[in-house]
Amino acid sequence: MLTKRIIACLDVVDGMVTKARKFQNNIEIRPAVDVISDLYEDGIDEVIFYDIKASAERRAIDLDTVRKVARRIFVPFTVGGGIRDLSDMMAVLGAGAEKISIDSMAVRNPEIISHGAKEFGRQCMVVSMQVKRVNRSAAIPTGFEIAIDGARTFTGMDALDWAQRAVDLGAGELCVNSIDRDGTHAGFDIELMDMICDSVNVPVIASGGAGTTRHVAEVLKTEASAAIVSSMLYSPRLPRNFPCAEIKNFLIKEGIHVRPDSEISPAMN
Repeated sequence: MLTKRIIACLDVVDGMVTKARKFQNNIEIRPAVDVISDLYEDGIDEVIFYDIKASAERRAIDLDTVRKVARRIFVPFTVGGGIRDLSDMMAVLGAGAEKISIDSMAVRNPEIISHGAKEFGRQCMVVSMQVKRVNRSAAIPTGFEIAIDGARTFTGMDALDWAQRAVDLGAGELCVNSIDRDGTHAGFDIELMDMICDSVNVPVIASGGAGTTRHVAEVLKTEASAAIVSSMLYSPRLPRNFPCAEIKNFLIKEGIHVRPDSEISPAMN
């Protein structure tokens, strides 16, 4: 039976975790190293780290924070934000990341996916997709459009077409985020996840909308291989936060196979 993963995805600015709702009204949480260390100790399966201002500020990713995080956790660690070429990818992997996430740059320069896959292996290449529901049209027949630049720029690209192209170019994994559900705690967009999962042959991470254990179970009963549950873990906008063990125990009761907390490697620092 396929083991489903629970992933924490953190938006980081100047070393601090920040949380938004539909990409707006960010609030600062705590230092990224502290938040991620706590989540690792709590039993998170994977971590995704986005330096969300690196691209807009046209600077390199915050490698110092990446290194500090990598020294504290021993689960798969994906890093994105401001990655423009192979040298940026090399720097991120050298700082301790296991996988590279690309989003806006992949849309602007799709060949970066194939170049990265050839150089580092497609298992390292995660293409992140920011997707919004729109009216169906000839250009966007599914009614799901790709946005970039932190959901500020709409591309006119159909999400299904882009997902398939990204995989053809060498993406080893897709992270599909619903802009409409992002930070709302209203549940995942199951229609979107079903559509993407049914169309590609690589793992798909579901993102956007987790607010309860039931939401996580619903999306992991689809073909999605993992769910991002960040808000549930630490957001002050929720009435309470959920320990990883509570989420996993609920999933087990729902018949979903997850990694027990006992399998987590002990901290080595």
